[in-house]
Amino acid sequence: MGEIIDFSSNGSNGQGYLATPDSGSGPGVIVIQEWWGLVDHIKDVCDRFASQGFVALAPDLYRGVVSAEPDEAGKLMMAMALDRAAKDMSGAVDEVVKRSTSKGVGVIGFCMGGGLALALASQRSDKVLAVAPFYGAVPWPDFQPDYSKINAAVQGHYAELDDWMDPQKARALESTLKDLGKQAEIIIHPGTQHAFFNDTRPEVYDKDASEQAWTSVIEFFKNKLV
Repeated sequence: MGEIIDFSSNGSNGQGYLATPDSGSGPGVIVIQEWWGLVDHIKDVCDRFASQGFVALAPDLYRGVVSAEPDEAGKLMMAMALDRAAKDMSGAVDEVVKRSTSKGVGVIGFCMGGGLALALASQRSDKVLAVAPFYGAVPWPDFQPDYSKINAAVQGHYAELDDWMDPQKARALESTLKDLGKQAEIIIHPGTQHAFFNDTRPEVYDKDASEQAWTSVIEFFKNKLV
């Protein structure tokens, strides 16, 4: 269903996985990777969006590098060129807008990508209309989103048993957004662990919570983008 494409990225070229619905177009969604890279799970999420009528693009922020080892993935995340990643994400927004039927886009991101989804919403407030961070935090001290610039509605999905982005931090994020007058809903999924949506990781995957979260996000994006 999907394919690897090149797109313009602020004077250079970015690359990503694009999935298009059978109808040929639809509202646009950006899918942002976990710290593993542009792995099959992220491509599958794009395909799932396409099956729901969305045009979905996942920019390859590691430029072809993937990892299956947590230590290596953590190093890739912390060594990522954030300026280039920001340009790639912004270029992906413009590419999806060209291909979609909506004037703006939705953004979903997982783990590292959840934090980047919020950063993208603050940087591209002109086009990001809805953002759904999944257990997302921003691990880079010098790359914190300016939440005051977010125009998008936020629907966050977080895990009750997450040591990386625990419920207290998730609620603090919700309070920060609401105090700024933003439309924000943070959902804490009971009994779940970090990465509960990733069905390629059976040790943490939670089928029921994933299905509930997916249904909520599809409804959320359709409401905000269609």
